[in-house]
Amino acid sequence: MTTTELFLAAMLIIFSLPWLVWRLFRTDSFAPLVVVQILCGVLLGPGVAGVAFPEAHAALFNPQVIAALNGIAWWGVMIFVFTAGLELDLKAAWLNRRETGITAACALLVPLLFGMAAAAFLLRSEGWIGAEGTPLQAVAGIAMAAAVTALPILILFMEKLEILRQPLGQRILRYASLDDIAIWGVLAIILVDTERMARQLAFLICFALAAFAIRRLVARIPQADRWHVALIWLIAIALAADWSGLHYMVGAFLAGAALDGHWFDSRRMEQFRATILFALMPVFFLSTGLRTSWEMGGVAVIGAAALLLFASVAGKLAGVHLAGRILGWARGEASFIGWLLQTKALIMIIFAQVLLDRQIISSAAFTALLLMAVGSTMLTIPAVRLLQRRAGVQADGTQP
Repeated sequence: MTTTELFLAAMLIIFSLPWLVWRLFRTDSFAPLVVVQILCGVLLGPGVAGVAFPEAHAALFNPQVIAALNGIAWWGVMIFVFTAGLELDLKAAWLNRRETGITAACALLVPLLFGMAAAAFLLRSEGWIGAEGTPLQAVAGIAMAAAVTALPILILFMEKLEILRQPLGQRILRYASLDDIAIWGVLAIILVDTERMARQLAFLICFALAAFAIRRLVARIPQADRWHVALIWLIAIALAADWSGLHYMVGAFLAGAALDGHWFDSRRMEQFRATILFALMPVFFLSTGLRTSWEMGGVAVIGAAALLLFASVAGKLAGVHLAGRILGWARGEASFIGWLLQTKALIMIIFAQVLLDRQIISSAAFTALLLMAVGSTMLTIPAVRLLQRRAGVQADGTQP
């Protein structure tokens, strides 16, 4: 078969297999399509399909096909992270800064401490740190991965629960948005390269000046031209960030955060995000699965994933309950919010892939984080539904 035929065969598997599993087994109540796509990516990786069918796997996912798939994955995830930055509503967070600041801080710092403890335990044995990483970088990266909230997936879940447009849903969005900024800020600090520090400083200065200029430009041009300019801006900043050593993902998020979401039609924005999830992100999930590794042994990787999952969930719930006590929330409200905020999925996987790209963590650590993200996301909807039934919490998160 030619490279084109192999590429199309890979694409056929990427788009058909997860959808068939999702539809035939009706997994949406505990594993939405995005989770099934991630799991299928892991199963199609070298650690599972590559072991079961080594010759067919090597032929189908040859270097040329992987290069083509990676190009699509890079572009898709760049746009996805850009839209996540674009949808941040910092004005709403500022208007409710005391409540938002306390909750966001507790929801980030407590699971961060839990994650640091888990990471420090894992790093007592070899094989979890990447070739270019230091123990401090690896601990900080793994701990931050445990503290992440997947903002785009959180939005999808709240739409499913019919609370996105309600006051509680908007509160949760504010908390997650503020933590989103902190997450990418910490990632930038982790990626600081002393050999490229001059480049990184130059990038940040130039970005600040360019952001001022692009904001003035986008606010004045017709609505029809804004998306074209925004994508050009995205590519330029991602390129500059990668050149500086901060990784193109950091640049993509900064490019989106520099613009105001209200400059773009909200309905078109939702359609655009849905299209990216539908048409491009499945390729990213497969390319992610192809980077998983079981060299540490299946038991060790799964055990690490379980430890990180406990640190992530317990830390997030403890942090949100602490915020609830400080702010005097009603009974059941902290648990409802905490389970939603512990959702990981896409953003954590993207975060972990950046750490893997920069060789701060190993492939085994990346696989454990990926499994933790899947487990965290699969727990969210069942836990919230159970909370609604047993604790008497309504769909909008309030008491009956």
